[in-house]
Amino acid sequence: MTEFLSNYSIESYLLPLMAVALLLVLLAVYQRHSRKARKLKKVFGTIAHDRIDHLIIPGADEGEIQIDHLLLTAEGLLIVDIKDVNGAVFGSNKMRHWSVISDDRRFTFSNPQNALYDRIAAVRQIVRQVPVTGRILFLDDAEFKKGVPDFVCSLDSMLSEFSENDRAVGKSKIEAFKPQWDLIREKALPMTSSRRLVRNQP
Repeated sequence: MTEFLSNYSIESYLLPLMAVALLLVLLAVYQRHSRKARKLKKVFGTIAHDRIDHLIIPGADEGEIQIDHLLLTAEGLLIVDIKDVNGAVFGSNKMRHWSVISDDRRFTFSNPQNALYDRIAAVRQIVRQVPVTGRILFLDDAEFKKGVPDFVCSLDSMLSEFSENDRAVGKSKIEAFKPQWDLIREKALPMTSSRRLVRNQP
């Protein structure tokens, strides 16, 4: 009987402790995700005069192209593909697959440059009088150990590259780009309920 009560007592403490531990882990994950989201929103708000999320346009050759984020900046149109990985990233312009190695896992993914080139080509097919470029944005938990491939950036380097210090000059550039930006909106394919246009006015 004493042994039964002892086992019951341990189990009665164990379950609440496991629940508390799980809640703490979930809270930590949520806070990290929330911090990243706030920083991303701040950078986008600084460099973009307008923004379209989840844009679908005709492909340069055929089919459809999805663009997660298209930003209207003082430097032109910027396509942003976001990679949220944790660990050391190994990739180069010529590698077909890139690898991520962290403390607890290792995985590979297709070189994201090729998909970005297709997105840039599709946007350039619509707007021919505005500079169009793209960046593969790796968030803060990624670290390139053997050099950073073309078109890859961090939030800090994106902010440095695309922010406009002279607001008056930036505004005049944006006014010149506006007709082409409106053309992109006109060419956007019909949205489903999961696809939304987002306007961002800093």
